[in-house]
Order: sequence, then structure tokens, then C-alpha cells
Amino acid sequence: MSAGDPRLDRLSLNQWTTRRWTVAQAVDGCVRHGIPAIGLWREAVAEQGPAETAALVKDAGLRVSSLCRGGFLTGADPRLDDNRAAIDEAAALGAACLVLVVGGLPGVVPGGSPGPGFSRDLPGARERVAEALTVLAPYAAGHGVRLALEPLHPMYCADRAVLSTLGQALDLAEPYAAEHVGVVVDAFHIWWDPELTALVARAGDRIASYQVSDFLAPLPADVLLGRGMMGDGVIDFRPLTAAVEAAGYRGDIEVEIFNADVWAADPDEVLATVKRRFVTEVLPPG
Repeated sequence: MSAGDPRLDRLSLNQWTTRRWTVAQAVDGCVRHGIPAIGLWREAVAEQGPAETAALVKDAGLRVSSLCRGGFLTGADPRLDDNRAAIDEAAALGAACLVLVVGGLPGVVPGGSPGPGFSRDLPGARERVAEALTVLAPYAAGHGVRLALEPLHPMYCADRAVLSTLGQALDLAEPYAAEHVGVVVDAFHIWWDPELTALVARAGDRIASYQVSDFLAPLPADVLLGRGMMGDGVIDFRPLTAAVEAAGYRGDIEVEIFNADVWAADPDEVLATVKRRFVTEVLPPG
């Protein structure tokens, strides 16, 4: 598949898919493979240096489809200062959106057990997200940054995201202008929802990011690593892509894979497979 293939014009590499690569290596990989956009992670940007990262991306002519991540707003400390810093970083990078993973139940760390400050008050945790948005949304708007609320699969509700459906994310976004607060349509997290087609249509111009990776069956012991290469799991991507496009989304389609085997593979081979599967599994035919 040639680097100039127009079918790849909206493909974006989420940096975590080639986790072994630094920002500089991932940018170079995108250029060599003809991938026009990249989704960045704050940890990697900090390691590379924010100013150097911005220069690398700009000089390479790449778009930044997203910056991941802000959020974790549900604890006693809603991390407002860190989220403001994330907004500043997204603005400096020219990112299309800042992805917010909102956080799980208070006192439950990602991948961990309940600890100090633990609460089973799920509605209260969701209310804390809404309260934090009243502060963060105006700050983001003032910096030209679009916040993107990402609902995660319900199995992550306790420790990572008390938003489990696209409908919940849309309800939280509704008080704000669509250009300031949108939502992430991540196939891995929401493919199972019987209301998905209707919710994608409802989302319309609030879709800030469309991310793809497959849902493996069975999942590995560490369910965080259950994202597979498109075509290796159970998701039918083409109808979802068609629904997202019918809703009016024309942005990048970001491949974000958390998978130990993918991370261990040669990143150049991973990108070759990403491009091939993007065309055969994700894009509608024709």
C-alpha cells in the first residue's frame, strides 16, 4: 500500500499503538508510512519536551488528532490544575481535541483496589465530573481547545470512567457549545450498545474523535490490553464508520491499540498492518 494512497488521508496513529517508539520515532514512522496524523500522549510529550514535540509535528506536516489525556475528576481532588496544564499542552500542540477519561469511583486507582477515600456513590462521582466541567470547559474554550469526553466500556466503570455510554457523555456535554465540549466515539468501548446507531446520530457535530481497535474474545487476563488489531476481534467496523460519517464527522480516524503482542512486534510491521486493516476492515466499501 503506497504512502500516497488517498484511502489513508484520514488515518491517524495513536502513539500508544507503537508504544516502544518515542515521539520522534512515531512522527518519523508516520512520515515514512504516509500516515498524515498522530494522536499523542502527555507522558511521551513530556519526555520528548513539549516545545520539541510541537516542532517535530509541525516540521513533519502532521496533524495532531488528539492529546491523551486529561480527566480523573471524581476524587476528592478533581485535579483541576493538572487538567488546565493538559489544556495548555493541547493548545500548544494544535491538537484537535483533549481526550478526558473522567475517572472511576473515588478511592479506586486504575487497575487497583479500593483504598483511602473509597466511595460507592456512583451518581455522586458522575456529578463531580459535571462540576469539574463547569470550570474546565470555559478554560478550554478560552484557549481554543476542544474537550472530548470518552465513555469507556462498563468493565472500567469502577476504576477508570464512570461514563459508560455515549448517551451519558452526550448528556454531560450538552450544556456547552459543541465546538468546546464533544465526545469520543471509541469502537472498543461502545460497540456493544444496542442504542449505538441512534446515539451516534444524536452526537452529530459533537463527535470530536473517532477511535478504532478491535474487541478480543476472549479478553486477556489484563482487560486493559484487550484491544486488538482491527479484524482480529468481534467488532463490525464498517457500519459504525458509516454511522459516524452520516452524523457529519469528517475528522481523523485514530487507531489506538493496547495489546502486549502488538507492542512487542516490530513497529514498522505494525504500521503496515494498520494501514492494510484500516482499508479492509474500517473504511466503508467503495
